[in-house]
Amino acid sequence: MGRVKRPVLIAAAVVAFLGISFLIARWVNNDTVERGKVTKLLTDQARGDARAMLRRLEDCDDPACVAIVRRNADRLRSRGDLKIALYQSQTAHALSSRTRFTRVVWFTPGRLTTVQCVLVRRKGNVFAGTSVSLLRVTAPIGRESSCPSKPAA
Repeated sequence: MGRVKRPVLIAAAVVAFLGISFLIARWVNNDTVERGKVTKLLTDQARGDARAMLRRLEDCDDPACVAIVRRNADRLRSRGDLKIALYQSQTAHALSSRTRFTRVVWFTPGRLTTVQCVLVRRKGNVFAGTSVSLLRVTAPIGRESSCPSKPAA
């Protein structure tokens, strides 16, 4: 290998490594962003703050959705810090746009576990960038119940 080729190949390998590392970090960060948004939504709910919940939900402007949010905020109000016991995202590690439910099992010191589904939309792709939006939250479901596999059309 010539003297000129070796440094060029090393530089190309470093650039490729950094580019791939950037894309992987961006991809993994979306999972963190989603979990943070869901946790904030459920924390507002545990505080009984329906208005804050509605501000966090992008597609909850119909009367049925608003009623569920208000009922949840009233029924699920509790004291203490919210803890996530189990987080099952159906949009985790998505490389492109996807809208699916995330199943969350949570509790506070004064309340047994509660299971709910949050409808999450990811738009974009790992190359162009993605956004994470919360669309809806369900009333509590049974502790062994699953979320719907896809949102209603």
